[in-house]
Amino acid sequence: MPDNNKSSLIDPDVMAGLSRLSLRARGLVEGSFSGMHKSPHRGSSVEFSQYRKYVPGDDISNLDWRVYARSDRFYIKEFDADTNLRCHLVVDCSGSMGFTTAEGKSKLDYAKKTAATLAQILVQQGDAVGLQCFSEGLHNDIPAHGGARHLGNIFSVLAGIRSGGGTRIINVLHDLAEKIRRRAMIIVFSDLFTEVEPLLDCFQHMRFRKHDLIVFHLLSKAERSFEFDRSIRFLDMEKSFSMVTEPAMVRQDYLREFNSYLAQMKDGCREFHVDYRAVDIERKYDKVLAEFMLERQK
Repeated sequence: MPDNNKSSLIDPDVMAGLSRLSLRARGLVEGSFSGMHKSPHRGSSVEFSQYRKYVPGDDISNLDWRVYARSDRFYIKEFDADTNLRCHLVVDCSGSMGFTTAEGKSKLDYAKKTAATLAQILVQQGDAVGLQCFSEGLHNDIPAHGGARHLGNIFSVLAGIRSGGGTRIINVLHDLAEKIRRRAMIIVFSDLFTEVEPLLDCFQHMRFRKHDLIVFHLLSKAERSFEFDRSIRFLDMEKSFSMVTEPAMVRQDYLREFNSYLAQMKDGCREFHVDYRAVDIERKYDKVLAEFMLERQK
């Protein structure tokens, strides 16, 4: 029976194009030395969990030679405490994420497909993935685990979320910084509609807790250029507010404020060693992911 949730989120051609790449953490992560991510801890659990395919960099002492003799393929014995990396995918599903391009693509759809693809890649390379979705609060909180069944649960939640409500990203990220106690990779997908300084405080909090923080700042070409050519009504997608204006009269002021906002965000993330990525949702997400993963391998 086909998995409709997976088929709506995962493009086989995209997965094939990314198949030779791996996602690596920066700095130490909590796990074992058996994989591609360095860990501050030694030793491993004695509780067997599952088999997974060997990937370059795995400790060959964990190869199951009996399985190799039967199948002529290399498989690693994985234990519950041996997951190399824990990654949390944090997806903004507030009202503004429903913003849709002329081609009918929304910011939330872009976030869902990008997050789902990363979840698939991480589980395939033997890592654990969690999912947190938020708007005015945390709606979904799936702990980080591995395995096909867990991945199916993540796909199901991602496929079902809809945009709506306000954005309380400040509170959510501060709470997650404390709640996620073990060092982890945390990837945020959001349009970051909030004040810059309080948001940078959240990022600094995450880094203080030793998390490897990546932020995909989802934008559109319309936001960047403000090239509207006639009077238009602008709607606040998170509040009951609208305004009719002549774009040509406000474009210069808008672009000055918008570019200042982006510069503050970029500079602050550089200061706190946050992997910040401003992404136009008109770009193909597989190209964005390929660039991201290649830079992470350097």
